Amino acid sequence: MSVRRVTEELQRLGMSGYEAKAYVALVGAGEAVNGYEVAKRSGVPRSTVYETLGKLVGRGAAFEVRAADGTGYVPLPPATLLERMRRDFDRTLGILQNEIPRLTAPPQVRLVHSLTERRMLLERAEDVAAAARSELYVLGWPEDVEALKPTIRRAEEHGVDVATVVFGADDDPVGWHTEHRYSAPSMVEDNLGRRMLLVVADRDQAVIGGLTADRTWGLYTDDPAAVLLAHLYVRHDIAMHRVADRFAEHGFDEFWVDDPALRRLREPVGEPVRAVDGAPRSVGPETDDQGADIEDLGDDEDGRSRAG
Repeated sequence: MSVRRVTEELQRLGMSGYEAKAYVALVGAGEAVNGYEVAKRSGVPRSTVYETLGKLVGRGAAFEVRAADGTGYVPLPPATLLERMRRDFDRTLGILQNEIPRLTAPPQVRLVHSLTERRMLLERAEDVAAAARSELYVLGWPEDVEALKPTIRRAEEHGVDVATVVFGADDDPVGWHTEHRYSAPSMVEDNLGRRMLLVVADRDQAVIGGLTADRTWGLYTDDPAAVLLAHLYVRHDIAMHRVADRFAEHGFDEFWVDDPALRRLREPVGEPVRAVDGAPRSVGPETDDQGADIEDLGDDEDGRSRAG
């Protein structure tokens, strides 16, 4: 890790920029050094270096030592400093967890807010996953679910009932895992014009989003109606694939492709879904001018019949 990265992280834990630079300089010196040497090693201005060192001493991150040639400074060992910071941070979190709920008024309105960047979408999805206490449902493409796995695994370790639906192969699945096959992930993405991501915790809050290579849309909500719809959507997908597995040897693939009612559900209805670039996309199999299906409903690579 670079010196710059270390100083940035120390600032995140409460040190000022000058304090972080001075502390890193003390650690790197390996011996007691005076203020002039700290300024030279750290880039802290000489006019403020002793004030900065005094603040480090005040917070217990450094100590003054007396020598024949004047006052020097040594750092609190990094392992000890980090453990002290961890204790202080945990103590502060414990106080806030107890006190903030007492100040919180009952919500008068339900929250819905937009998420317009992939980073924002995934961070909010992590928030929802981390908040789960009894059940967590996650649906998405492998590259997006992968970013959430550390948080999902922690939820599972804490006893949360986790179910995941992944549009594609996942070599390291988490929770009660379902690989989405009906319809094929590539066909779903083509019809929608984007990848989907749903994260639902405790039927209480949800993140719903869509992603392309360069665009993201999405929302967070604790509105019961929207959360329930997202919750049921994921459960329906799981149930659908359980039925498919159960009746795989009884012609399910052929039924999926040939059944008139299912074919009707795959036909375009209403306005087409529009891609983020504004170009219209069909929500079902594309047709030529005579209405004949252009989309191939043949077998995919693993021999499973594909259907839109």
